[in-house]
Amino acid sequence: MSKILSKFSIHELIIIALMAALGLATKPIIVPLTHMITGPLFIPGGALAGGFYMLWIVLSAGLIKRRGVATITALTQAIIVMVSGSFGSHGVVSILTYTLPGIMIDVIFLIARRKVTTNIDFFVAGLIANISGTYLSNLVFFRLPLIPLVLSLASGALSGGLGGLLAYFIYNRLNEFGLKDLLDNPEES
Repeated sequence: MSKILSKFSIHELIIIALMAALGLATKPIIVPLTHMITGPLFIPGGALAGGFYMLWIVLSAGLIKRRGVATITALTQAIIVMVSGSFGSHGVVSILTYTLPGIMIDVIFLIARRKVTTNIDFFVAGLIANISGTYLSNLVFFRLPLIPLVLSLASGALSGGLGGLLAYFIYNRLNEFGLKDLLDNPEES
């Protein structure tokens, strides 16, 4: 693992840690709010909320244009959740359920990687990440019948896509403030 992490600068590792922490910090705020909507529909609240706390993983991959960034960010979240027993922990299974969306984001950005990352890239990354997380959580924990599963995946796709677009908006705003230059040339800051 240290061999993989040694490929990243200190600035990049700090951004990865920050994005992982922001994702974990927003989860306990967003999930209870979405339970008010999803509870009566028998849909797990994480399906709708997921896109809005996974946006930080998408954003980390957008800001640090390297392979594996989203996976490392998601794995960092999984380890923190598992070790601390915090909100959303499912024990050692958290490694799998938290990391898969990061892997999917990396796959999308690997396929779509160009010099300029578009809003479509962010949208699709958020959508696929949240669908994969929702489906895996259903497989491992919920085992919903077909109609609630379809509703869960549809709400997961919607919130994942919207979360990806929000990540793109934040990405653009940070670039307007010069964060892109900071990441490209950390020695000059």
